[in-house]
Amino acid sequence: MKSQNKLKRGLKKKRYIIPVTLILILIALRLYLPIIVKDNVNKVLSEIPGYYGQVEDIDISLIRGAYVINGMYLNKVNAKTQIPFLKFPKTDISIEWKSLFSGHIVSEIIMSNPEIIYVQEDQSITATEPNVDDWTKALTDLVPIDINHLTINNGKLAYVELNTDPNIDLQFNTLYLKADNLRNVKENERVLPSPITATAISIGGGEVKLNGNVNIVKEIPDMDVSFSLENADVKALNPFTRHYSGIDFEEGQFGLYSEIAIADGYFKGYMKPLLKNSKLIGKDDGVLGVIWEGFVGFFKFVLKNQSTDTIATKIPMEGDLNNIKSGILPTIGGIFKNAWISAFKGEIDDEIEYKDAFIDSDLSRKEKRRLRKQEKEKEKQAEENKDTAN
Repeated sequence: MKSQNKLKRGLKKKRYIIPVTLILILIALRLYLPIIVKDNVNKVLSEIPGYYGQVEDIDISLIRGAYVINGMYLNKVNAKTQIPFLKFPKTDISIEWKSLFSGHIVSEIIMSNPEIIYVQEDQSITATEPNVDDWTKALTDLVPIDINHLTINNGKLAYVELNTDPNIDLQFNTLYLKADNLRNVKENERVLPSPITATAISIGGGEVKLNGNVNIVKEIPDMDVSFSLENADVKALNPFTRHYSGIDFEEGQFGLYSEIAIADGYFKGYMKPLLKNSKLIGKDDGVLGVIWEGFVGFFKFVLKNQSTDTIATKIPMEGDLNNIKSGILPTIGGIFKNAWISAFKGEIDDEIEYKDAFIDSDLSRKEKRRLRKQEKEKEKQAEENKDTAN
């Protein structure tokens, strides 16, 4: 009888020991998991040819199916400065749960305060011959499943040249970007299934907007996007214009408007720069001063549209992505057209469409049918809106 009781007590102990042991193992794995992930991420970053980088910390959320990368940076080996090329303070990578209902396992990424700063002197170092594809592939390798949704909050893009006086620092701040359906989880019938929008503030306080649609699933993404930069203080461009053209502005506003379409690696678009109420800084007296005054007179009365006080042109661009050509004569002609015939407007012209970027062989018959179907739907919707307005 006593032996039976001992046996029962032993079985009871084993019954508790096994689950308790499993729980302790799971707790240990959970505690150690961030270290494992962090070591793996740092290993990926350390193997990028020509670059070095690391992360400070990794947070794991098993319930959300997510992990957060804190304090990641990447820089060029032998860089002359200590300015990180990529700096991502916080990147939240998680499963996009709503896509599970469509039978897809994809991820969404939310980046907080990311910075990409291209320092020309650092990136021009070619001793190790790094490949851009190496670090972009490495960054995508950090995400174990396909990315479907991307959000950027308060980002920064900058181009810097330090060997100029003063230094050139062209940047977009407070960048907010949202891109959805990057893996074509929904709206599978659309040729350009992924909407993308962005806003930012440029140097000189200009307002930046980007809108359009892309197909990022392709090796060379297709796109149809528009871009505008408005009401930037042109004086902020003085370091750039002084270095490359010897011109300084005393006052004025700068704008830039563009539309871009890319289909199977073929580019079609334009850029429309516009200066308004601009005034050049005068030079010292003497021969140079006289020459400068003559240039200012030409600048003011020949190149400017007198009614709108604008200097503007339109630069057409077209060609394979490896050989994009801009029309020099149309660009020069555009300056005089704006000054003497018809002033360019500070707005997107809405004249470039996705179909403008492909030739007969660029799109398959299936894609062309989809495109025609979408155009008919747009026309039908426009008619319905017109009838409703009437």
